[in-house]
Amino acid sequence: MYRIGYGGRGSAKTRSFAKMAAVHGYKCAEENRPGLIVCGREFMNSLEDSSLAEVKAAIASEPWLASVYDVGDKYVRTKDKRIEFAFTGLRHNLDSIKSKSRIRLLWVDEAEPVSEAAWQKAIPTVREDQSEIWVTWNPERRKSATHKRFRESPPAGAKIAAINWRDNPWFPETLNRTRLEDLEKRPDQYDHIWEGGFVSIMEGAYYAKSLAVAKAENRVGRVAFDPLTRVRFYCDLGGTGARADAFAAWPAQFIGREIRVRDYYEAQGQPLAEHINWLHSKGYGPNRADIYLPHDGATNDRVYDVSFESAFRAAGYDVTVIPNQGKGAARMRVEAARRVFPSIWFDEETTDSGREALGWYHEKKSDDHREIGLGPDHDWSSHGADCFGMMAVAYETPPDAARPKQSRHAHAQGWMG
Repeated sequence: MYRIGYGGRGSAKTRSFAKMAAVHGYKCAEENRPGLIVCGREFMNSLEDSSLAEVKAAIASEPWLASVYDVGDKYVRTKDKRIEFAFTGLRHNLDSIKSKSRIRLLWVDEAEPVSEAAWQKAIPTVREDQSEIWVTWNPERRKSATHKRFRESPPAGAKIAAINWRDNPWFPETLNRTRLEDLEKRPDQYDHIWEGGFVSIMEGAYYAKSLAVAKAENRVGRVAFDPLTRVRFYCDLGGTGARADAFAAWPAQFIGREIRVRDYYEAQGQPLAEHINWLHSKGYGPNRADIYLPHDGATNDRVYDVSFESAFRAAGYDVTVIPNQGKGAARMRVEAARRVFPSIWFDEETTDSGREALGWYHEKKSDDHREIGLGPDHDWSSHGADCFGMMAVAYETPPDAARPKQSRHAHAQGWMG
């Protein structure tokens, strides 16, 4: 049995799992299943680096548990000595884990940095009938071995829960004030620290605070498109070939005063036919969606002598080419997006990579000392951010100026369609 808990600060994950471990030890002793409760962390140079203090505090908080356990300065065991807690570091003490027999529970706390090699050695040591493995951590990287093993491809039958501050019924007001201060003053760090998000927001990112507020206001969740309203497909153009910029797009609907964002698409070096295939695979055919392109949408592709505008039209789509906004266009897109952000609702699952791009999009600085702003940094995140900003500009544009060229549907849909 695997029990997996991940999330941000203030969730009481460690204290809760420490108490659960103590209860688990009590049950094993009562059922005459002697052995070890192993509490591991990636690094543990001494008991001060271990979960010992948390286990002691958890036992002390429950009088009935305190009556069951013998707690010393450096040990915890049941008074009948059937169950003993062992504290170990995975990085340098894997062999000592392998030598331990009758492990009834392996609980790995602060598991983010645990390597795949460590997991491959540690997991097979838990082989007793009815034994369990528990894993708790604050996520940092999508590529971490812990994330891949326990969230991307979890063991069969694993019980998995995201646990954050709002799930803690004893969340103290003093800590809540710290949380709110982080939201106001350190929005680029907030999602990772408090909401269990990955470290994906660049310090000083344009939309850091907006993304944090959207999540705090529950505007990142499940989003459904209105089947009677057409989808607006806002694009940033790439090109064909390995060195081409990425093609990125946000499908969205304007419903009342809401902008509903259901998907995000990005591809690099692919012909336009691949983008159209993706549209069809998602149900965004010409009878369902309209295409919005930046001003260079009428320019021919370098490899194929055809413009994006003409190619989309040939595929049956209505197309609007948004005029060049002139000098300062990038800044105008950023400011427009910031203004309309409170009206935007994101689908959490399907827009994840797009929100990651928004969280990274930031100002380019002249150097580390002068830090003169040079406008948005053109990197991997700018493609998704540019068409996102274009969507915001279109939302604020008067109805007549935003109506698609030669549209078969504009007369029926109106501005908010």
